[in-house]
Amino acid sequence: MKVAGLCDHDTAVGLQLAGVSELFVPDGNERQLWNEIAERDDIGIVFVTEHIAETLDKELKEYRLRYHLPIVVEIPDKSGRKKDHVDYVSYLIKKAVGIEVNKER
Repeated sequence: MKVAGLCDHDTAVGLQLAGVSELFVPDGNERQLWNEIAERDDIGIVFVTEHIAETLDKELKEYRLRYHLPIVVEIPDKSGRKKDHVDYVSYLIKKAVGIEVNKER
C-alpha cells in the first residue's frame, strides 16, 4: 500500500522529504483529485491538510462511513493547527480503546 498526500505545495515538499511519493496539489480542483485518490485501491493512507479537508468535509465524512481504506489523516498546513479542528485519528482511538488521547503542554 502507498502513502499519498492531498495538500498545498509547501506541505507537499515536506511530505516528499519524508518519503511520500504520491502527492496531489489541488489548483481549485480538490474534489476531482479526491475522487481520483478514492477510486484507487493501491493507497492505504492519505494525508490531507485541514484546509482542504474543510473543503471536502461532506465527501470525507461519507467516505469514512463507507470505506476503511485509505485511512484519511488530517494534518495542519504551514499556518498551523486550526483551533476548532476535530482530530479524526484521536476520535478513532478513543472509540476503539475508550481512552482520550491528549497532548498536554
